[in-house]
Amino acid sequence: MKLLKSTLLASTLVFTAIGSGTSALADPGRFMDMHKSVKAPIGHVQFCRDNGWACPNERYEPVVVRLDEARWNELIAINADVNRRIHPMTDTDLFGKEEHWSYPVNGYGDCEEYVLEKQRVLIKAGWPKSALLITVAKDTQNSGHAVLTVRTDHGDMILDNQIEAVLPWYSTPYRYIKRQSASSPVKWTGISDTRVTTVSSVSN
Repeated sequence: MKLLKSTLLASTLVFTAIGSGTSALADPGRFMDMHKSVKAPIGHVQFCRDNGWACPNERYEPVVVRLDEARWNELIAINADVNRRIHPMTDTDLFGKEEHWSYPVNGYGDCEEYVLEKQRVLIKAGWPKSALLITVAKDTQNSGHAVLTVRTDHGDMILDNQIEAVLPWYSTPYRYIKRQSASSPVKWTGISDTRVTTVSSVSN
């Protein structure tokens, strides 16, 4: 677990340095602050319509994954493998439309394809569905971006195609908007993200 501990320590130090002078917002907590129910992204609605088997209208008891050394190494390996297997291509070039969610097509896709594939591979590897949540954010260019949140006993961890490392949510340079509910794959919940993030640092 040395790698996990060092990752958490390093990311905490980075966030503290970024947020210096704003102590009220510098301690975001290990878990995202989830608020009221919100509408699912249009792309996810379309994905569920096309892949009904992947979006059962069911409810389950939310769980968090205990991150022992084996689980942590598996998370890193799967994230890296999917990032390596999929080559970036926009929805316009791939599907002829601005927004379309799908599993990777012939090894190509944008951020949603990366997320959906990581979720699928982790579920197949035995990870609980309620701990693997598609999450929508704004990236450093203020553009829409999707990542996979993994709920663990060390907090919410982020699997991303733009950043290779698996990081705690508060150490990524994104402004989080909404994510799948931990109780149902077809429900979504808004995120109250009041951090001072690196989004503002990068853009200034």
